[in-house]
Amino acid sequence: MNVNIILKNSDGSEMSYDKILSFSFHKDIYQSYTSLGARFSGDISAPENVTEIILTIDNRTVHHGLADNISVTTSAGGSVISVSSRSFTSLLIQNQIETGLKTDISINDLIGSFYTLPYVTHQDSSSKSYIYIKSNSNMWDGIVNIAYKIHGTYPYIRGTNHIMLSPVENPYLFEYSDSDIISRGIATAEKRLMSHFHMSDLNGDYGEFELEDNDVISHNIVRHRFFELDRQFLYNPQQALEYRSKYSSRGRKKVFCTYSGYRGEDLSDTAAFGTVQNKRIGTITITGSSSGIITEIGVYKDKFLE
Repeated sequence: MNVNIILKNSDGSEMSYDKILSFSFHKDIYQSYTSLGARFSGDISAPENVTEIILTIDNRTVHHGLADNISVTTSAGGSVISVSSRSFTSLLIQNQIETGLKTDISINDLIGSFYTLPYVTHQDSSSKSYIYIKSNSNMWDGIVNIAYKIHGTYPYIRGTNHIMLSPVENPYLFEYSDSDIISRGIATAEKRLMSHFHMSDLNGDYGEFELEDNDVISHNIVRHRFFELDRQFLYNPQQALEYRSKYSSRGRKKVFCTYSGYRGEDLSDTAAFGTVQNKRIGTITITGSSSGIITEIGVYKDKFLE
């Protein structure tokens, strides 16, 4: 497979490198950006002028992001460039919004009314709700709130820098036979789980808004979380407890497999392997070296993705 790293300068010029020593790409349905780390051979005269980093595999753009870190090491054997990058949607968690109640707002309004972020696009949706921007909240927090209230979902990044609020319609199905699979496994993560949620009312008193998760308790996990009345769910306070319960369970169980190569899978496409049948893809990790490319595909089972 042909792997290229493209470095784009502030003046628009580009440098392409195909002598890739190693790379690792990751995207997750619960992460607001994709990430890339890579090492490759080549020359670069002014790394401080690089503003964009692009990863392509067989001419398919897999990652497009900011130049978070670049280093160049030169020895008798030549120069090695190391880069790390997060996609441009990482800017969503780095830009805050003015606090207060925003009524009748859609994702079209949210993305279009505040800041212009390079290369960031989104699912076209004029469905409106209200959001309450807390102190120190960022744009991603607002998107999360809109997605949950309108669709009951958690937003995710599809393609490069495209925000989705709901599962993609007509997803591609990727099937992996036993002969395709290098390894498979199951992973669980229970460190974020909460057993009890307690939210105060308008007077600051507790006792009215409570949620107890018996499934978590059955695992001998006792974790109580107290918080003030969440004005993001002012019209439906119990929903604040339900959202926190779902969020604490994110990625609770992952079933995954690895295979040689990369077929172009994306988040919210579906996968079939072993006992997994047509489940939404929740995580993708692609690693490569001189030995070739290995892709890990994972599907989650939690309160957002049953």
